[in-house]
Amino acid sequence: MIEAAILIVFPFAMAFAGVSDLLSMTIQNRVSIILLLSFAMLAPLTGMPWDIYGLHFAAGAAVLAVTFLLFATGTMGGGDAKLMTATAVWIGWNMELAGYLLILSLLGGALTLAILRYRSSHVAIVYAGRFEFMHRLAQKNEGVPYGVALGAAGFLVFPSSPMCMWVVGRLAHV
Repeated sequence: MIEAAILIVFPFAMAFAGVSDLLSMTIQNRVSIILLLSFAMLAPLTGMPWDIYGLHFAAGAAVLAVTFLLFATGTMGGGDAKLMTATAVWIGWNMELAGYLLILSLLGGALTLAILRYRSSHVAIVYAGRFEFMHRLAQKNEGVPYGVALGAAGFLVFPSSPMCMWVVGRLAHV
């Protein structure tokens, strides 16, 4: 049961955040809250040592400190900052966190370039009138739905995260 929860909660939250941000330019607070609370409840049930458990929250605190500064300067949205923090808690203080930050930076940069290209193309004129979210993406004064990159990076790093590796180890012994 714990294994199923781990394999469902994190990927579903990442997918939901990415799609939600793409369609509405918002990442709901409940996504980050669900990630934090589910990690807090599930991680001790995996037998994770308390010092490692604490380091997962330290990773979240470090990411929160940086993203709070980015939010305060208007560089990052609040939903993005909260989702990055919750994701860092799931990943932990390890090389996977560095990989996550690198991957999300690359994906976010590519996403930003793609949206800027879209905004200056004739395609935006054709599709912006058909779908509300395409219209929003075409607006030059709108931001970038960075939750798409956050969710995709989470998907890419999750298989090597400690929680997922624990599940793999458990299933290998069944």
